[in-house]
Amino acid sequence: MEKIEVKELLEAGVHFGHLTRKWDPNMAPYIYMERNGIHIINLYKTAAKIEETSEALKKIAASGKKILFVATKKQAKDIVAEKAGAVTMPYITERWPGGMLTNFVTIRKAVKKMASIDRMKKDGTFLTLSKKERLQVDRLRAKLEKNLGSISDMTRLPGALFVVDIKREHIAIREAQKLNIPIFAMVDTNSDPRQVDYVIPANDDASKSIDKVLTIVTSAIADGLSERKSDKTDKDAKDEKVEKTETKAATKKVAADEEE
Repeated sequence: MEKIEVKELLEAGVHFGHLTRKWDPNMAPYIYMERNGIHIINLYKTAAKIEETSEALKKIAASGKKILFVATKKQAKDIVAEKAGAVTMPYITERWPGGMLTNFVTIRKAVKKMASIDRMKKDGTFLTLSKKERLQVDRLRAKLEKNLGSISDMTRLPGALFVVDIKREHIAIREAQKLNIPIFAMVDTNSDPRQVDYVIPANDDASKSIDKVLTIVTSAIADGLSERKSDKTDKDAKDEKVEKTETKAATKKVAADEEE
């Protein structure tokens, strides 16, 4: 897991909060001072919280559950798509599809629809449609891809949610709360941290800040995934050993029985 350097967080501008008049008083414990009408976040607290968050995310990844990343603001979209995609985690960077979690069955249906269109294209059924129908199917496929493409592999509810800007993604937060899905988030000084299980007090507007935090947490997820892989390899090797021993014993027994 990456070592968290306060100096690097400072260079990425993670400490810049919002204007003091826009603050949420519940963020007070994470605020270091006020400078030129802007709240400055205490980076030592941020570093400790990133560490705590990374540890928890690593465990979730190692358990085989998915972590769904949510960030629809312009400066976070590409970063989230890149970082979450690199560790094969699902993400939503377009509009949050209402009921994405609370009505997961319907969302799964839409994803299956996408898969069936892909099958049609592979097996040639698509070409038997009229030009107009093909155009409609293509439009539908593009729309589904835009909204749900990155979650097409998510066959069950995620084990956790990672959100950039909880004020903006309030619908996603509400759905996760209803289903008791743990929420991890970058929380700026204008938001209420009580809505989140794992708070990372940080500037959620600057792309450098978002990039820095996501690089650290996704590196922890990657560690969790490789831990899971090596555990699986060990288990397979153990099973193989047991199988060989059992086969040997059975062969010996058969030989002994035949001698008798």
